Amino acid sequence: MCGGEGSRLRSAVGDTEKPLVEVGGEPMVGRIVSALRKSEVTDIVAAVSPATPATAAFLDDRGVRRIKTPGDGYVADLDAALDHLKPPTVTVAADLPLVTAAHVDRAIAAADGDSLTVCVPADLVSELGGCPEPTIEHEGTTVVPTGLNVVADGPDRRIVRHDERLACNVNRPADLRAAEAWLAGESSE
Repeated sequence: MCGGEGSRLRSAVGDTEKPLVEVGGEPMVGRIVSALRKSEVTDIVAAVSPATPATAAFLDDRGVRRIKTPGDGYVADLDAALDHLKPPTVTVAADLPLVTAAHVDRAIAAADGDSLTVCVPADLVSELGGCPEPTIEHEGTTVVPTGLNVVADGPDRRIVRHDERLACNVNRPADLRAAEAWLAGESSE
C-alpha cells in the first residue's frame, strides 16, 4: 500500500512522496519491497494512487507490478487493490519501514487461513517517540494496527506483537525520528 499523500509528514520531508521518504538512507517503499522479496510472499504488487507518480516510477524500475487506486484513502484504496488480487493477500503499508521478511512470514503462519491484523501495544509506540494512532481495544489493551495484515476468506482476527520494528509506522515527523533513532541504535550495538 503506497498511495498515501503523507500530508501529516510533509513538514519534515517537503514534497517527497511519502513512500519515497528515506529511512536509514533508503526509501521506505524500497525497504518494504526488499523485505517482501526475502519472505514467503510469491508475488509483489504495489497499490499506487494519483498522489504517488514518482513512487510508481521507482517501483517500475524495480520490476514491481502496480495496481492503480483512486487515492481516496487507505481503506478505499485497499478495497480497490483487493478487487484485483486473490486471497490470501498480505498487505504492508509503505510507511512500515522496519518490517522484515520474518515479520511477514510470522503473520502468514499466524493467520493460518484467516484474515489477520498485526497490532502493537500503543504504549510501545509512545515509548519509541511515535504517535500511537489509530488505537483500538484488544482484550483489555490499547493497541495500534501496524500496517501488516493478511486478508483471506477466513474470519478476521488480531494478534499483538511487542516488537519495536513493527511499532515504527511513519506518519508524522516524530514517527520518522523514532524510526531513524531505532536504526541508529541498532547499528551502534
